[in-house]
Amino acid sequence: MRSVWNGTIRLGLANIPVKAYGATEERGTGLHHVHVTDGGRVRHRRVCEVDGEEVDLSELARGYVLPGGETVVLTDDDLSGLPLSTSRAMDVQAFAQVEEIDPIYFARTYHLEPDPAGVKAYVLLAEALRRSGRVAVVKIALRQRESLGVVRVRDQVLVLETMLWPEEVRTPDFPFLYQDVEVSEREIRDATELVEGLSEKFTPAHYSDGYRVALRALVQSKIDGNEMVQPAAETQREGAADLLSALRTTLADKRMPRQRVEEARAAEAAAEKAKETARKAARKSRETTKS
Repeated sequence: MRSVWNGTIRLGLANIPVKAYGATEERGTGLHHVHVTDGGRVRHRRVCEVDGEEVDLSELARGYVLPGGETVVLTDDDLSGLPLSTSRAMDVQAFAQVEEIDPIYFARTYHLEPDPAGVKAYVLLAEALRRSGRVAVVKIALRQRESLGVVRVRDQVLVLETMLWPEEVRTPDFPFLYQDVEVSEREIRDATELVEGLSEKFTPAHYSDGYRVALRALVQSKIDGNEMVQPAAETQREGAADLLSALRTTLADKRMPRQRVEEARAAEAAAEKAKETARKAARKSRETTKS
């Protein structure tokens, strides 16, 4: 895997050389835009609005549009020449408790690998963060923008979480925020007890992507030429009473996430078995026809 950033964690006079690698990957659905009449792939071309010509990647630049409509063109050389000290160093600004940082500010996650010459300093920083229970607040220039970030410990590895700037987080402006909504202490107590009753340790492996399972079944159904089953629409209910009722029903008939995952996997295995049976039947039918 290629690193997305090479530089140092700069803490006072100390410099810890590291490389940053993407820590997550989104698994897409595998769907593409196609022409509905013949299934041909639809390509999106880069076309200049001035001359109507397709633009090669080598001719792309960035543009800053002025209020009057004029455009200031900025090339990669212009951008790479910006005098940012954080382009090759994560400057530690402070140390903080992670609970003090609202997760809404977190953007992307990167694993930090130490350079062989800086392993001891890397491990020392990781252990100091672990024992103090704090994270390092840093500034870093990554992907042509400077971001805030935090460096924390995950297992034995330092992890960089890039963050949004305060002005990039929207403030909600919903009508109910200006209303005087009354809920009784009894309703709050009942809801709290039901929430506590449904609480359990969060284990990511207990959950599965139901959409991906359903999508694979849909694609296989298209391949096999079978009828597609439409799911029944769920009735949406509103109100505090309905919320409490729903929580009670869920608590009374609680199924652990692991059970739901096992059921989803069992359904997928059954679909695979049915698919194999259908293929065998199709082959047998073709052989019978030939004979």
